[in-house]
Amino acid sequence: MFDYHVHTEFSDDSVYPMEQAVLDAIEKGIEEICFTDHVDYGIKKDWDCGEPIVYRGGEPLANVNYPEYVSKIRALQDMYHSKIHIRLGMEFGIQTHTIPCYQALVQKYPFDFTILSIHQVENKEFWTQDFQKGRSQKEYNERYYKEMYDVIKAFRDYSVLGHMDLIVRYDENGVYPFENVRPLISDILKLVIADGKGIELNTSYHRYGLKDTTPSIDILKLYRKLGGEIITIGSDCHKAEHLGAYIREGEKLLRELGFLYICTFEKQKPIFHKL
Repeated sequence: MFDYHVHTEFSDDSVYPMEQAVLDAIEKGIEEICFTDHVDYGIKKDWDCGEPIVYRGGEPLANVNYPEYVSKIRALQDMYHSKIHIRLGMEFGIQTHTIPCYQALVQKYPFDFTILSIHQVENKEFWTQDFQKGRSQKEYNERYYKEMYDVIKAFRDYSVLGHMDLIVRYDENGVYPFENVRPLISDILKLVIADGKGIELNTSYHRYGLKDTTPSIDILKLYRKLGGEIITIGSDCHKAEHLGAYIREGEKLLRELGFLYICTFEKQKPIFHKL
């Protein structure tokens, strides 16, 4: 069992101690874990930016402290190498105007795995409804996927697209019909496949009470139909109770959809494991 989307105290939205996550993973029988803490340029500052860090709800609205993060993961790899594989990853909340920041970041650190997520557009958050405000459901859904397409056209230093239809989680008007955005999603998936990248199955849809998977069954089927093979499974863990949750169910679902493998990553290269 692998969990390839795990957040810790290095993310602004988690206080889960990294070493405790490793110990919990070992106890749960997880063979490999990848830490993917948040970097969201445009709305968050780096710790060493020289400017005051803004706090939201008592938590620092800041990106990962990169040197401490890498050092901690390296230490844990040394300590627990006989019990679990630990990978150095990160979740990039990329926007078109922040691409240069991420291009510089991937040159500095030897990531095994990077999730490309669209967390904001135009520096506007989805969860606050700032992005959706003033737009019709059609407009904000299409704008979301257009941003995703524009980002992956220009930025290729990533492993998989994270929670590809994240906008669904924050759509107060209900689920926008898949067929209306199918052409946009198809273009995205074709480019992902052509570039040798992948997508993730994010099992957090359970705790958010969504009626469909993340991404949706329709997206997963389309990805498979187009020839997509690279896929990871992650719990999007922020707390101990999230770790490894519904991973086995996710594996079963992927088998039923015709996927033959799930992937882990080392030095940004996929390793295929038969389902």
